[in-house]
Amino acid sequence: MATLGSTVGGTTPGPLAGTSPESEKDPEFQEHDKILSPDFLSVAQISEMLAEDIDGVQQKFATFLNFKNLKSCLKEAILLDYYVSGFLWARDMDFSVMQYSKFMTLLHTSLHNLKALHMSLKDSLQWLGEVMAEIGPAHVQKHGKWSIFDIKQANAITDYLKISLFQHYKLYEFLFYSTREEIVIGTEQMVEVVKSSGGLFPNPLEEGISFDIYSTFIEPPPILDTEMKRLDQEQGPTESQPAASTSESDVLAGFTIEDIKSVLAQVTDDILIGIQAEINEKLQTQEEAFNARIEKLKKA
Repeated sequence: MATLGSTVGGTTPGPLAGTSPESEKDPEFQEHDKILSPDFLSVAQISEMLAEDIDGVQQKFATFLNFKNLKSCLKEAILLDYYVSGFLWARDMDFSVMQYSKFMTLLHTSLHNLKALHMSLKDSLQWLGEVMAEIGPAHVQKHGKWSIFDIKQANAITDYLKISLFQHYKLYEFLFYSTREEIVIGTEQMVEVVKSSGGLFPNPLEEGISFDIYSTFIEPPPILDTEMKRLDQEQGPTESQPAASTSESDVLAGFTIEDIKSVLAQVTDDILIGIQAEINEKLQTQEEAFNARIEKLKKA
């Protein structure tokens, strides 16, 4: 993974496209080849990101730059936006891979001059002019040799740096140099609550849980009737209980079990006799009706 200001893959970039063996021997060309070197992104990384959409490019850059706190670190988010926006702008310009490499190195070096060298805006503009003179069309006019960018591309790159970096130079200086206060989002506090004497748990506070939750899960359950009877038995009989039991025992005091059985048998017989007489009456009525129908059929 490439890091800021490091040579990708640990090798020195090869000769620029369009060179010849004669030009490689030219000291002027060798000095030209050192402009914006080492490359910020390798050819493989550029080719890989050209096949991605916007989200993919953003994820690739986050990996290359080793940004792991994008959701919580504003500085990382701003720097990621700086590089991703530059790459997408270069894709709209339809740059070649070599032009991509030099343009992204130009963006990185411009930011590095501000961050590491504390270069002022005036010095940054002067540095950009010197670099564009070496890689732009001015080099062709001066030496009669090739250039990386033509006039239209060089002007577009200058305009882009003006609106992306130089227009917000003070903000980037504030980003790198100013210390920001740590904002405390929340604090932990211990609150003591006086326990009530009526139960195991205190009543709910207004700023605490709702009464429904308290009554459902915290409030002691109500004492059932069986529990009340058990408590009454443990406490002993009251004055009213003996009177009730005495009255109930007096009602059945003069009867034995045989007497009760005989009374129940007599009551049962009376009920059954009445039911049997009603059934016999209905059967007799139905029998008379059937006999009448049979007589009618015989006469017919």
